[in-house]
Amino acid sequence: MMKTNLPNRKHPRLDEYDYSATGAYFVTICTQDRRCVFSRFGTKSEGRMEYTEYGMIAAEQLSLLEKRFSSLSIDQYVIMPNHIHAIFLLNSGAAGASPRPTVMDMVCAYKSLTVKACKARGFSGKLFQTSFYEHVIRGRDDYEQIAKYIIDNPTKWYLDELYIES
Repeated sequence: MMKTNLPNRKHPRLDEYDYSATGAYFVTICTQDRRCVFSRFGTKSEGRMEYTEYGMIAAEQLSLLEKRFSSLSIDQYVIMPNHIHAIFLLNSGAAGASPRPTVMDMVCAYKSLTVKACKARGFSGKLFQTSFYEHVIRGRDDYEQIAKYIIDNPTKWYLDELYIES
């Protein structure tokens, strides 16, 4: 059997953690190849962001995700040109499914529905990277720091590690 030299992907999730547990989760979803498809900014001095057609779909699908998963509320979010940050709050209410959906289930549903809607509007190619980043929010200080980061992200786009000249 021939051995291939595929990259060894690190699994980003915490071992033994229940990602369907009540709590707050910081989620980042990036576009494939960091393509700037969701929003545009004015000049550096303006710092004003406007959604593209695909960015409007991404925002709409976030609000629909809360309807799809009754245990989910999205507390803060920002849709940047090539990535999305959101705080997912999972509550202990009825999940509407058994077993209870995980953060991964919710992100996968979001990505799938967003891709389908964008392709219906003419998007071609792969929209999202395969995986996503998540961080289990631990405590009020952690939450406040992340919420501030999300709110400030558009004004700091030109300094962002995901910034690409569009």
